[in-house]
Amino acid sequence: MKKYFLIILIVFAICQLKAQKNNPVNENASAGVKKTLRFLYDIQGKNILSGQQNYNSDRNVFSDSAKNITGKYPAVWGCDFINWGDKDLGPQIVEEAIKKSKEGYIITLMWHEGKPTDSPPYEFSKNVIAKMSDAEWNELVTPGTDLNKKWLAQIDVIAGYLKQLRDAGVTVLWRPYHEMNGVWFWWGNRKGENGISKLWKMMYDRYTNYFHLNNLLWVWGANGLRDIPNDEAYDYKDYYPGASFVDILGADVYHFDYEQKDYNDLLKLANGKPIALTETGELPKAEILKAQSQWTWFMVWTSWLWTDNTHDRVKEIYNLPQTLSHDEVKSKLDSMK
Repeated sequence: MKKYFLIILIVFAICQLKAQKNNPVNENASAGVKKTLRFLYDIQGKNILSGQQNYNSDRNVFSDSAKNITGKYPAVWGCDFINWGDKDLGPQIVEEAIKKSKEGYIITLMWHEGKPTDSPPYEFSKNVIAKMSDAEWNELVTPGTDLNKKWLAQIDVIAGYLKQLRDAGVTVLWRPYHEMNGVWFWWGNRKGENGISKLWKMMYDRYTNYFHLNNLLWVWGANGLRDIPNDEAYDYKDYYPGASFVDILGADVYHFDYEQKDYNDLLKLANGKPIALTETGELPKAEILKAQSQWTWFMVWTSWLWTDNTHDRVKEIYNLPQTLSHDEVKSKLDSMK
């Protein structure tokens, strides 16, 4: 009898540890966040969600294109808070995200943030693809400085939109400071405790503890490793803020650069957390997905669906047994308690 009771205690303890490990990093996360994250843990190694990124000015064009090509809508709808010139399309993004969430789509949002040393209107090639001096960066990550205050005002605008989504009950896969291990964005290639990890933690603290954005799942999306001169992307681990600040890890992979070593490195860093193809140009081939079965979603980047994928490839990947489309995911999520 004692032995039987001991076995029950051990099983219970294991279940408790697993449940704790699978919890969102924000202990006050909403029920929707917990449900979505649990779903992603559930499909690890079994399924991959289809996803499509849309421009903020054309919020449905590419998702509709996926449907026209395959007969299925992607399960994940994505958009970007980027401020093109003097156009702030935040209100339209919020409206569409609420609509899509009610229709059963999983929502992912990102932000090509303009360099805080600059002022709007922003140009992508000048204010996002940009550099900051070491002195500017140190001022940025030092609380109370003029540049830090300017950054706070900048991120607070986006927090306002995310708050509207929170109040509407929309769970968001939030992916800030993406491709941080690359050399092209102003936040890129900043290693060490005072680098991008610190800026990530500062945003996390502001959004979680000040604004109480408990509707966010924090997605850390690096770039696939590469050694192209002046276009490098370096080891994932040097830019990772730590497991306490990240729910899901991802990689942006273009030009069929689905290296098995890079995938294995990301899996090791994730240490059991879900991983995703947070951006793709060319969809992975079926044999790649077989060898790399832990990806929980893929996200085709906007018009690359047209320009860098054949219709046959798109249909092939959407029709794989493990690929889940919108209707299938909606049904599964609706059935979860």
